[in-house]
This record gives sequence, structure tokens and C-alpha cells, in this order.
Amino acid sequence: MRSGVQRRSVIEGVGSYLPARIMSNADLARMVDTSDEWIVERTGIRERRIAAENETTGDLAINAARDALERSGVAASEIDLIIVATTTPDNTFPATAVKVQAALGIEKGAAFDLQAVCSGFVYALTVADSLLKAGQGTCALVIGAETYSRILDWTDRGTCVLFGDGAAAVVMRAVDGKGTIEDRGILAARLRSDGRYRDKLYVDGGVSSTMTVGHLRMEGREVFKHAVVNIATVMADTIKDAGLEPKDIDWFVPHQANRRILEGTAKKLGVTEDRVVMTLDKHGNTSAASIPLALDTAVKDGRVKRGDLVLMEAMGGGFTWGAVLVRW
Repeated sequence: MRSGVQRRSVIEGVGSYLPARIMSNADLARMVDTSDEWIVERTGIRERRIAAENETTGDLAINAARDALERSGVAASEIDLIIVATTTPDNTFPATAVKVQAALGIEKGAAFDLQAVCSGFVYALTVADSLLKAGQGTCALVIGAETYSRILDWTDRGTCVLFGDGAAAVVMRAVDGKGTIEDRGILAARLRSDGRYRDKLYVDGGVSSTMTVGHLRMEGREVFKHAVVNIATVMADTIKDAGLEPKDIDWFVPHQANRRILEGTAKKLGVTEDRVVMTLDKHGNTSAASIPLALDTAVKDGRVKRGDLVLMEAMGGGFTWGAVLVRW
């Protein structure tokens, strides 16, 4: 590269796909001992989408990818890297990403899945950014896709009310920038994990342990306690890495886990509520799909505009967490 020029991963477009079936809090109240008031007060969730019996994570991912490609104006033939962030793949192997690759008619490059639970999209963006900067491709498709309804215990009101299904995707292109904070693209990213807390949010099944899919289990209070501190810290560090301050951020697009976590994190960082994108009430927690679904909503309704500074963050089972700062 020429002196003073830095390769950036620019997000050219975003797209999404949600299953047709809407499950309201009232629907859940007919299944478990809960109510709309109880769920809204504790989580902020009012409804979520549930995949049809014949819909898989791969199907959701393919539809989201097609929407992102159409909106970005990028042809499928230009894509040479596909990463699907998911905890609920179609098969143990091959990767759901190769299903997407084949469905889009792409016969070049690389495709693989990435598993970091709710932090999956942030991790996948960071990995794609690194590969594009290293010259391992010029155009990437990064997808967050989940069918969490398949791993929920529908008798456990503490978890089944929280999650939903969905997918969203971004198209990223390697572009030479000037190496300043005015460049479009990913400006900074930080990833973290701490395996000491892996039993606070997990699935009690697996290929080599129980030979079953298992169900999601969570210690909600422990997750909340760590989430606010961990997320606020990693966001502050990411902003500092870019040479910016919280007041410079135009939009905060967080993982949509719980309204109290979102509000607590924003307050700790000093981000005002009017700059926080929330889609939790309509989608629930869609794990790796939640950030791109929220981003897609904010782009389509005109809130996120060209040149805006957008901060994305998440924390998930493991624990894993991270943040990515991008100029739109």
C-alpha cells in the first residue's frame, strides 16, 4: 500500500430476514406461568419471531444475505468470504456458511461458521475485517443467524420468554482509506472472553458430551451483573483506541438482550437514550442476529446515515464480549 494509506473494511449495505410467525407475550402466557406485564417490566420484550417447522438457520441466513446484497448493490459473484455467526447451525457439519455460499451460486473464496454465542456478530465482523486487511479477500458477507426456538425449554419461564429467531447480514468491502478517523469502515474493535463463567449461560447438551441438542440454561442475575461492567469497559476501550470520546458516537447499536442491561450500559458510558437503537420489543434476544437486525432497522428508517459513527457491542455465553466502532 502507498504511504499514508490504510485498508479499511467498509460496510456497503445491510439486510435482514424474520420468520413470519409472531409470538406475543400473551401467547407465552398461555404456555407458561407468566404475563405480558411481567415480561415487559423485566425485559422490555413484547413479541418475538419463531421459525416455521421447515425453516432452518441456513434458510434465514440465505434470505438475509440476499437482502443485504440487493441493498448494497454488490453482486454475489463479488463475494469471496462468507462468515455466519450462529449458535444454532443446520448441522454439526458442514458449516451453515457453505449452504449460503452454494445458494448464492458462489464458487470461490472461503465460507465458515463462527461460534461466540450472542457476541458472534461482533466477533465475525472483527475476523472478516482482519482477513480483508490481510488480503484474504476483497468483499465479505457477514451474517448473524439464529433459530433459538430449537434450544429453548418452553417450560422455563426464565428463559423461553427472552429469545427469538431471525437473521441479518452486512456486505463489507476492502477499501483504501487515508488512515484517519474520517475514513469510512471499521475504525477499531476489541474482543474479550472469560471461560470461568461458562456455566452461567450455556446449553446443557452437545455432540461429545450428551449426544443431544440440549436446552439453554442461564443464571440471569449473574449475567446481568457482568454484562453492564464488561460491556461498558470494552466500549470505552474501543472508542479510546480510535482516538474518540463517547460524545462523538452518533449511534449505539447494542446486542438486544434486556432493556435494563441496555439502559445500564448506556448510562455507564454516558450515551444518551436517544442515541441507542432498540429493537428488543419486536425481536426479543436473537443472539448473534440481534445487532445486525437492529442496525438494519436503523438504516432502513433513516436514523443511521452515511458518515455516522456507529458503536456495536455484545456479551454472550462463555462469557464472550466485544465492541466494534464503524463509520457508516
